[in-house]
Amino acid sequence: MTSPAAEPSGLRGAQRPRILSVPPAVSSAAEEALDLVKMAGVALDPWQQFTLTESLGERADGKWAAFEVGVVVSRQNGKGGLLEARELTGLFLLGERLIIHSAHQFDTSLEAFSRLLNIIENCPELDARVQRVVRSHGEEGITLKGGQRIRFRTRTKGGGRGFTCDCLILDEAMIIPEAMHGALLPTLSARPNPQVWYTGSAVDEEVHQDGVVLARIRERGMAGNDPSLAYFEWSVDAELERIGPDVATDPQSWATANPALGIRISEEHVSHELASMAARTFAVERLGIGAWPSTDPDAARVIPLDLWTELTDPASVVRDPVAFAFDVTPDRSRSAIGVAGRRPDNKWHVEVIEHRQGTDWLPERLAELVKKHKPGGVFCDATGPAASLLPELKALNVDVTPVSAKEHGQACGMFYDAALQGNIRHLGQPELAAALDGAKKRPLGDAWAWSRKTSSVDISPLVAVTIAMWGSSSATTGVPGVWDLNEIVERLRRERGDGEGPRQEG
Repeated sequence: MTSPAAEPSGLRGAQRPRILSVPPAVSSAAEEALDLVKMAGVALDPWQQFTLTESLGERADGKWAAFEVGVVVSRQNGKGGLLEARELTGLFLLGERLIIHSAHQFDTSLEAFSRLLNIIENCPELDARVQRVVRSHGEEGITLKGGQRIRFRTRTKGGGRGFTCDCLILDEAMIIPEAMHGALLPTLSARPNPQVWYTGSAVDEEVHQDGVVLARIRERGMAGNDPSLAYFEWSVDAELERIGPDVATDPQSWATANPALGIRISEEHVSHELASMAARTFAVERLGIGAWPSTDPDAARVIPLDLWTELTDPASVVRDPVAFAFDVTPDRSRSAIGVAGRRPDNKWHVEVIEHRQGTDWLPERLAELVKKHKPGGVFCDATGPAASLLPELKALNVDVTPVSAKEHGQACGMFYDAALQGNIRHLGQPELAAALDGAKKRPLGDAWAWSRKTSSVDISPLVAVTIAMWGSSSATTGVPGVWDLNEIVERLRRERGDGEGPRQEG
């Protein structure tokens, strides 16, 4: 793609966003906030002043008009300066007891802490009000003499639990795992006048697996009728898959999506980015043209639940050879054993044999199953948390075949294809349905695998049956067991006490 001449035209970035939605307010705390920020030596661009003013609008009862604030703008435009202004306002003007600033990357969180601390330390009036600064890794924060605090955190599923904050900053909002979002939002529920900020750049669903949280904010902002959301987006009005050279090379497009163009971003630099970046990357990162994920819960599921329900067969039975597989959650709080094999009609049968708390029960239970049923193989993810059980299983004479990352990807593709083609049957077990409801994918080269980290639920039952199915397909050794259906079903009913057992053809 050819870039235009780098000769500067004097063009300035748009100081008002292309997409703007602000709830009605009777007043704003912005005038005093802007005076405070100016005293602190922070020079805000017009777009930053506008966004801060509109986001601090107040209702007649004195509470924020906007409970949530969404800001989508390309990188290096001054988003960090806007957040610094909001944080200074909360600490020194509004008296907010706790502000939590969270980012996806530790380095991003640490940089935000360092920048805010530098502003405070270089302003004697503000520095005199500081009681304590914590620089310990992962515990960075500032406490004022009046008790106001700000903490800088890297996002995790549980990070933020136990804190009650007045202002929650979710930077790098194009990457917010839903489980983490669910852990953090309740931290505002007990405060009288809370506010949460989402700031980031456009989402590309091919890159950002966790973009649906910001996509929902954007969807509400575009609708323009949410009485509790202030939304600001600088972007070019175009579709990512249809953007042409005329849009990408037009400096006016650059100005539309970059309010800092001609201030801290030069046309020359953007022209260099255009020449160096892939067209899709330039469109997302500099023009704000996202590939936004669907916010429909059904669309977000890898396998639709209605399809999975259609594959239920309470009378399903399986013939030899079968395979067992097991999996463990990342925090080792739960683990599962699954079985899979072919039915008499050659469709796949998948079933969860056990799903219990902890891992201590699993080796002996699996050894018992292997001894009695002589499966075609036992499998687990070689790179997952279940692999730590291999030495104990070996001591119990259970021969386990570790599945490589490549094979795990093959297993997921095989499971997905079989489900969509109607070639799987299951017993309707609720643990499998729950796992599929919250399961997410993670990239694995050109393939994908189930993501334990980003899934919102325990997916160990799903991983277990997925790998068991692949193992059953690939097993070429072992003596097929002779399974007595009545005896096995009755025994497992007694052992598990749930009336369910693996369904084998006698």
